[in-house]
Amino acid sequence: MSKQIWKPGTMLYPVPVVMVSCGDFDGEKNIITIAWTGTINSDPAMTYISVRPERHSYSMIKNTGEFVINVTTEKLAFPTDFCGVRSGKDFDKFKEMKLTPERANKVKCPIIKESPINIECKVKDVVKLGTHDMFISEIVSVLADEKYMDETGRFNFEKSRPICYSHGEYYGLGKYIGKFGYSVKKIK
Repeated sequence: MSKQIWKPGTMLYPVPVVMVSCGDFDGEKNIITIAWTGTINSDPAMTYISVRPERHSYSMIKNTGEFVINVTTEKLAFPTDFCGVRSGKDFDKFKEMKLTPERANKVKCPIIKESPINIECKVKDVVKLGTHDMFISEIVSVLADEKYMDETGRFNFEKSRPICYSHGEYYGLGKYIGKFGYSVKKIK
């Protein structure tokens, strides 16, 4: 078996694709689609998003120090793509995509009602990286849609049908493989 040598690039795929809402619920607000996001710490709960400084949402996030990560689903795939390729300078993305802005629990920017999970974030640091700046943020509240909860109170991600992003394409989740730790679980 041989392997080709490629130039360094973004090859860690698939990644989550999310709609990030920002701005002020009562003022200017926007949605930007982000694939550069993830968990960076458990306690305190921390996440990040990486945004190009020339994007319309960048200054809103930088000025307010807040944003909401809205998990996307198969049903939200079209709005997710639209919010990534159209600018908030030219479009009211909430209106264009018939998405409902609702008040967040702890931040001033809106959540997207149609999203099954809304992760409210407060920026702690901004790291300039090159093409993107990383907003390192503390998660201050998480809102979960009750229609995706099972009888034990566990959020059922499979039922919400989240999507991910890989090399310019959107995908739904694949088949279930196993639970964390299944490789070392004792067989009875």
